[in-house]
Amino acid sequence: MSDIETGFLCLMTRPTEPLFYPKYNGEVFMDLPSEYLLERYQPIAESIRARHGSTAKHHISIKPVELPDLGYTSRVPRYADFNLFNPAQRHTAGQLIADLIAQPDPETLLSVAAYARDRLNPVMFQYALAVALLHRKDTGMVPVPSFLEMFPTRFVDPALFPKLLEEGFVVEQGQRVAIEVPHNATASESDPEQRLAYFREDIGVNLHHWHWHLVYPQEGPLEVVNKDRRGELFYYMHRQIVARYNAERFCNGLPPATPLKNLREPIPEGYFPKLMNSALNRSYPGRAANMVLSHVNRPEDDAVTTILELESTLGKIKEAIQTGFALAEDGTKIPLEAHNGIDVLGNLVENSDLSVNVPYYGNYHSLGHVLIGYIHDPDNQYLEGHGVMGDFTTAMRDPTFYRFHRHVDDVFDMHKQKLPMYTEHELSFPGVSIVDATVQITSGKAARNRLLTYWQRTQVDLGTGLDFGPQGNVVATFTHIQHAPFAYQIMVHNETAERKKGTVRIFLAPIYDAQGEQLLLSDQRRYVMELDKFVVSLHPGENRIIRHSEQSSVTIPYERTFRRIDASNMPGTENFRFCNCGWPDHMLLPKGHPDGQPFDLFIMVSDYKDDAVGSDFNPNENCNDSHSYCGLRDQLFPDRRAMGFPFDRVPAEEDHLLRDFVGRFPNMSRTVTEILFTNTVIART
Repeated sequence: MSDIETGFLCLMTRPTEPLFYPKYNGEVFMDLPSEYLLERYQPIAESIRARHGSTAKHHISIKPVELPDLGYTSRVPRYADFNLFNPAQRHTAGQLIADLIAQPDPETLLSVAAYARDRLNPVMFQYALAVALLHRKDTGMVPVPSFLEMFPTRFVDPALFPKLLEEGFVVEQGQRVAIEVPHNATASESDPEQRLAYFREDIGVNLHHWHWHLVYPQEGPLEVVNKDRRGELFYYMHRQIVARYNAERFCNGLPPATPLKNLREPIPEGYFPKLMNSALNRSYPGRAANMVLSHVNRPEDDAVTTILELESTLGKIKEAIQTGFALAEDGTKIPLEAHNGIDVLGNLVENSDLSVNVPYYGNYHSLGHVLIGYIHDPDNQYLEGHGVMGDFTTAMRDPTFYRFHRHVDDVFDMHKQKLPMYTEHELSFPGVSIVDATVQITSGKAARNRLLTYWQRTQVDLGTGLDFGPQGNVVATFTHIQHAPFAYQIMVHNETAERKKGTVRIFLAPIYDAQGEQLLLSDQRRYVMELDKFVVSLHPGENRIIRHSEQSSVTIPYERTFRRIDASNMPGTENFRFCNCGWPDHMLLPKGHPDGQPFDLFIMVSDYKDDAVGSDFNPNENCNDSHSYCGLRDQLFPDRRAMGFPFDRVPAEEDHLLRDFVGRFPNMSRTVTEILFTNTVIART
């Protein structure tokens, strides 16, 4: 690994320690020009070099360069909240991203970032630097560490950290033991919502949400924001999160999340996160049950909004859906057509730079998060920071996240319901039929169409996030849901005399709700979870397709969600290189039930001629394996169909149940699959 790459990694290690403090077990020293040091350290610059530089094996010299004017960053004080849902702070971060991307080469970028790092809000700086590194052509191979590594207090109970520090300081590296993270410790079992804590508070789930927004920032240079089908991905990724959450609720005997469509009613769900906000070194505020939203008037936090403002904005969005067009700033009517309407709406609702008319359609999604995030102190009377709903890294922990996003998804579905039903031509694949489809656990002699979930104990290294803490690896053990590896076997018959190319689409859907009532397809389609999507070549006659769960186009593997603790802390190996955007593999399946929970496994082979967008892509290269939720880097989304096809639109009137729908098309298959939850804990090997 080059000095420049290692230098960027030092910028992203222990983010609130001074940059000159040796990194990676004291082996790397960032040799900064004296004027790059904070005023506190400039008079003792030579002493710092002598003290810290003499013990480090490797020096990285930072050259002085002409610095951009970063005065605008003072709008986000160093020791203050940084909140991407607040428009002014998002503008500041977008400008910082633009300044970093504008640097002529990586060496100059490293110098500018080295100057800025210890002066700026650490969370804003790390966000902007990560976005810049991910999107520049000449730094795309720099590995960006997980946010868990940089700010672990946003993911792990802070009560754990005194134990981690003690273990790290007192015990030699080779003799250290892992510290246990309490399992689902935010509420007692008397709270029904606590049954879903394993999902909402899962580290991998929350990392996924953060990294998706890192890859798809709302503001910044146009080449960074304007990605293929960005607005549709915003809609679809969040729809899938809500669908997965509601499926988990059914597994735990709870009804689906109630849409938070009336912002004037009390919110019955309370939530007390028991996490530390790294920027403030304070705990995230909690929310008592039955609190009521009100205006937010916190100009010092760039958070000013009212319920009426959001209601007005929502009315304009619904008007656009009902009329079939959105109004651009110049009065032009932008049609909300079948092929791009959802993309226009996604950018409009989220309020990205791609919104067709920010002054008119406002900032509905972000200000909704702001309204909920400051419910405990809307006027800053008690000088409290935002709650977890005000932060991308923590928002998914709160039950209101799913209620609010179910409401947002209802708005998107208004548009989908206006689109014509898919025709037989769009759904069929003449000459191709699925003869048989099964799924089976790959270890041992397992029964067909029965999948297994259980608890797993996993270790993660938190050492690189312990600012001013011990060197080396400091390991924590946490418990999460996991599934046994499985594989699909799909028998496809190509009755034509020529080779065909098809797209295999695999979805899972609950059959029954929490009360045991069978779901009609018109409702079930909103709970459908995408498991995989891949391209196959079909020769004439019978084709046997085997596809393993770890190949899923939705997920990223364990090693890319959590750093391997046996990998070197010192950067330099391929183990350090990974892409973070993607649903965590251990959460691919819903939990199921101890008595077995039946699901519909839907498999469809569609005609690739109708799916192709241009050149083929290699799903095994450049982090392309999680494209269903995250798209492809610098490429078109690899599927011309609507995301969620064929379940994104309302079904035909005769398709009351999924079996009715599948029965009309030989290129589709429905298999009842049982997910059995075993309430045992297994350590990761």
